[in-house]
Amino acid sequence: MCGRYATTKSEADLGELFDAVAVAEAPAASWNVAPTDPVPLIRVSQRRDARVVDTARWGLVPPWATDLRAGARMINARAETVATSPAFASSFQRRRCLVPADGWYEWVRTGKQRQAYYMTAPGSVLAFAGIWTMWRGETMTCSVLTTAALGGLRAVHDRMPLILPRERWEPWLAGGGEPDELLRPLPEAALEAIEVRAVRPDVGNVRNNGPQLTTPEPAAEMEGTLF
Repeated sequence: MCGRYATTKSEADLGELFDAVAVAEAPAASWNVAPTDPVPLIRVSQRRDARVVDTARWGLVPPWATDLRAGARMINARAETVATSPAFASSFQRRRCLVPADGWYEWVRTGKQRQAYYMTAPGSVLAFAGIWTMWRGETMTCSVLTTAALGGLRAVHDRMPLILPRERWEPWLAGGGEPDELLRPLPEAALEAIEVRAVRPDVGNVRNNGPQLTTPEPAAEMEGTLF
């Protein structure tokens, strides 16, 4: 799963990168985004007939939920079932988005401790496949799609975000389309740009934030075993 990630670009930066109009101020840069936090996303606005940079609460809240707390359990949607899940299918068909990220975190247990890892493509912004909805017409919420981990990333976790390259942004945002094509994972060769970086355990505490969370640290028991 993807339960923590970093996203640090301003709405102006995101607008330029994704050729989108900012309709909401992006949340403050965060190197430790946690479930229910506000996050930036890119979606198509029918009213504007254009891509827009918007803000949503991370954790999709289905329309039947009685309160927003339900979203804490729905931060991820599995690519294998998103098209048929009662909670996600409607958004998958009509309300898809891109969730920009600098990188994401996972943990590997080493004996009695857990080693944190940060996956990133230095110098680039990753576009996670996402879906969104409006809860009771007033709160936008979203989920990040995950797929089976590929290549060396399997040594960190068996799941990873579904990352979309630039040429797949337009069909993803357009709505409709063939699920098999929309949900296909990146070729393993494309993952060579992703660096797997051991980092300090501080990211495990949601109160910690800042670029120091992504600084490489030695991982004594795992170093050199991921690839």
